[in-house]
Amino acid sequence: MPPKHTNALIHETSPYLLQHAHNPVDWNAWLPEVLERAGKEGSLLLISIGYAACHWCHVMEHDCFEDEEVAEVMNTHFINIKIDREERPDIDHIYMDALQMMTGSGGWPLNIVALPDGRPFWGATYVRKLDWIKVLEQLATLYKTEPEKVIGYAENLAEGIRSINLIPAGNTKQAIHKDQIRDAVKNWSQYFDTYLGGHKRAPKFMMPGNLSFLLHYATLFKDNTILEYVNTTLTRMAWGGLYDHVGGGFSRYSVDTKWHVPHFEKMLYDNAQLISLYAKAYAATKDPLYKKVVQETIAFIQRELMAPDFAFYSSLDADSLNEEGQLKEGAYYVWKEQDLKELLEADYTIFKDYYSINSYGYWEEDVYVLIRDAKDEEIAKKHSVNVGELGVRMESCKQKLKAHRDTRSRPRLDDKILTSWNGLMLKGLVDAYRYLGDPEYLKLAQNNASFMLEHLFQKNGSVYHNHKEGKSTIHGFLEDYAALIDAFIALYEVTFEERWLFKAKELTDYCEKHFADPKSGLFYFTSDSEEILVRRTLETTDNVIPASNSIMGTNLFKLSKFFPEAAYETLYLKMLSSMQKNMLDNAHSYANWLQLPLFLNFPFHEIVIAGKDVHKKSVFFHRTYNPNTILAGASEKSSLDILKNRIKDSKTLIYVCREGACQLPVSSPEEALELLQGLKED
Repeated sequence: MPPKHTNALIHETSPYLLQHAHNPVDWNAWLPEVLERAGKEGSLLLISIGYAACHWCHVMEHDCFEDEEVAEVMNTHFINIKIDREERPDIDHIYMDALQMMTGSGGWPLNIVALPDGRPFWGATYVRKLDWIKVLEQLATLYKTEPEKVIGYAENLAEGIRSINLIPAGNTKQAIHKDQIRDAVKNWSQYFDTYLGGHKRAPKFMMPGNLSFLLHYATLFKDNTILEYVNTTLTRMAWGGLYDHVGGGFSRYSVDTKWHVPHFEKMLYDNAQLISLYAKAYAATKDPLYKKVVQETIAFIQRELMAPDFAFYSSLDADSLNEEGQLKEGAYYVWKEQDLKELLEADYTIFKDYYSINSYGYWEEDVYVLIRDAKDEEIAKKHSVNVGELGVRMESCKQKLKAHRDTRSRPRLDDKILTSWNGLMLKGLVDAYRYLGDPEYLKLAQNNASFMLEHLFQKNGSVYHNHKEGKSTIHGFLEDYAALIDAFIALYEVTFEERWLFKAKELTDYCEKHFADPKSGLFYFTSDSEEILVRRTLETTDNVIPASNSIMGTNLFKLSKFFPEAAYETLYLKMLSSMQKNMLDNAHSYANWLQLPLFLNFPFHEIVIAGKDVHKKSVFFHRTYNPNTILAGASEKSSLDILKNRIKDSKTLIYVCREGACQLPVSSPEEALELLQGLKED
């Protein structure tokens, strides 16, 4: 039976937009011709922004957008536009700022009513049906009867949206020094939950960029208190219910303080960054739990988020069909005690203790979310088994549960491909290979990089933001370039294939030409070829994903070591100057930015390996966590200045360099590492 309603979203490729294609609401995509029509007609815009894995977006769709009474009001008074925030982060940035200015908070679904030219004057997140109808009728009436009042408010709000995003040019010549970094972390640490990890609050977000900085900080400052906090957080996250113990991978965040009950959507960007983080933490600590998390998370992504051509899809929904055929959050992931008893039989008793089938692991409605609360040694001792046997039995239990879970209705897949998130995943795979050594991870990384070169790059040197069903339609944002550059630099450091380094340089130079803000030294989120809506955004705050500008700052620093003749040092120092006050005043919101002062305040070394055994000898450096180093290498020839006149036919030599000035070469990695450690102490 054909659907009763079909709107213009049927022509889109975004799964989120397609979910709304049969609503009675006359939805449109964000397109120039739609905005042009609004201007000609003088019609208000009703803009609703969400994403496919968003639980409350689905709730509002069911309560409001599938309702014909609601649709009549919306269709009568507004031109209605649906936006996938993951496809159009540029628009989402602006309207989220508007919502936060109007209400003091934000979230999705993000609903905005705007003038025909896109300037907003009202906003809200989830709204119940009757309240939604009432407020829309009031807004439509107000615009008809007192348009000057609405226009005046929209003008003031637009000015506010522009002003909060202004970043003045830095005027300090004095760089951040060690004591300032230490003080910033000390102020931040008062919010640390040292028992359960994360911050002392709920909900708890994982914030991999913050933890990566703190690992970097603890290593350089030799701060065991901060290192212990990082390890506590990583362990509790891996033990928590937001980690999928049966299938691997993390959900977005937990609604409680103990990382127990998540909103169950699984996002590529979270898991990609967590692979990098846990791989680095494994190199720093050799904790086998961290290695296991990396392995299981990559296995999950290969199984459930990888396309046949080695691109990576965006997310899995939080909701899935339960036994009664109703969409229910977490239905795919939770367990009833009786089912566990029947599936696990004799192993149930030990499994119950291991994964807290008790008051600690109970959620609601007779279901449990698996969560650990004790070390393997404690459980093994209680049940009179050794740790090895415990591990084998728990793996056997998880395989039984996975086989059963595979018979359940699966969460919906958002199968669009985003360049920025694929860049994060590429970096994750490179880091997993670098620190764990599994060649399969490098192969996956190379295949993914090749996919992006073939499908996401344009002939003029720019990139696309999205890809679906063979089509790329949206021009790239700064986040796409920043993530790709970061990943390509990392890929060069493990392969020594210079094409990746030069591709990173090409993308950086493109950004400097088309995204740069000469006043602040930062980069706009959109290129100079895009239409401007209210403002050109400068994304500077590090969030669950670090700001595109902070990633670019680190990229420029690393590229300045490979290409000292370029002006990259001048660029990142200007960025740092403009952001310095923010970083010191609010470290947890600028943690990725603070990596740059760590590079500058502690010795930073280039490790150069030259000769036929370059790959064999580089492995030694790959397996160790040395955040203040970069690697360069070649076996026969190189076009990089750092490798010129260093390649000898007869032997492979290792140079430890700083600012291009190198110590006398050594032949063994052990000698080089010893030399490096000695130089760090100087």
